[in-house]
Amino acid sequence: MPLYPLLLAPIYKEKVWGGRGLKELGRVLPGGSETMIGESWELADLSVTNPSGGGGEAARSVIRNGPLSKRTFGDVMREFGPVVTGTMKLSPDGSFPLLLKYLDARENLSVQVHPSEAYAAEHPDVHLKSEAWYVVAAEPGAKIYRGLVAGVDPERFQVAAQNGSVEALLRSEPVEPGQCIYLPSGTVHALGGGVLVAEVQTASDTTFRIFDWGRTGRELHIHEALACIDFTVTAPETVDFKEVAAGDGDWAMRPLVSCEHFQMHEWTALGTVPHTFVSGELSVLMVASGSGIITWGEAERRTLMVETGDTVVLPAGLASAEVHAKLDLTLLEIAPPRTN
Repeated sequence: MPLYPLLLAPIYKEKVWGGRGLKELGRVLPGGSETMIGESWELADLSVTNPSGGGGEAARSVIRNGPLSKRTFGDVMREFGPVVTGTMKLSPDGSFPLLLKYLDARENLSVQVHPSEAYAAEHPDVHLKSEAWYVVAAEPGAKIYRGLVAGVDPERFQVAAQNGSVEALLRSEPVEPGQCIYLPSGTVHALGGGVLVAEVQTASDTTFRIFDWGRTGRELHIHEALACIDFTVTAPETVDFKEVAAGDGDWAMRPLVSCEHFQMHEWTALGTVPHTFVSGELSVLMVASGSGIITWGEAERRTLMVETGDTVVLPAGLASAEVHAKLDLTLLEIAPPRTN
């Protein structure tokens, strides 16, 4: 197999809360100015989307460079096995265990929760979903909602969900670019309007909607949500963008999330010396800002230009890849779970 960095094509999703802000990533969006694109799925390998809502079509990312161009990443991963995946722990159905996205919230997303471990264990048609948001851009005054104010119990929450007063029970917090917010399953949350994030999550599209800010026509799942909400979580963790990152003078590295489902680091170029990503295990790079050149190969050095918004898979069998910063480069490095 020809081993090289695999550049993936986005899959766009229209959403009632979406906008055209993904153009800021240099994207040419489908449709006209009235087509509201809320999500760009950067790495997806789902046989069915939204299983709890009756199911939908498969979503599988397509490779857009090199000899494997036009093939889905999932098919390549399954055909070539460990030379691509290393010791990565696959989903039970043999698919890639994560789903990577960009979200553009023109308006508030619905207040929602994802299935808890206990609920998923009892309902085979739904799946655990833990996720992290990395704030790429935020308008002044933008905020997110996550967790509950102190003292909220299931009875009080159910009454608020039924009479539309949920917002008063939610913790809200302002956000700025560079912040990272981890949202384990069971956490009530909503992305606020005016925020663009990179999202890393377990490979599930199961969402239980609780409150939709007065919008009509979309189903609510209050009963299911009450069975999943963790009412003990009132002050979740945020990785602040102002924290000092470790580095060697030319690159700064900031650990963002380390959980059983994935690891996530931020790399920021501070100089001109390239950074070498040593493989042996599959990893994914999301270009949060700027541009750069990835080089690889021993007998013949090859190159790949990457820009803001690009997502690249580094296969496990690729000995190493060097990233050379061209313009204000910030990368998110995502490592899926391992079997060892």
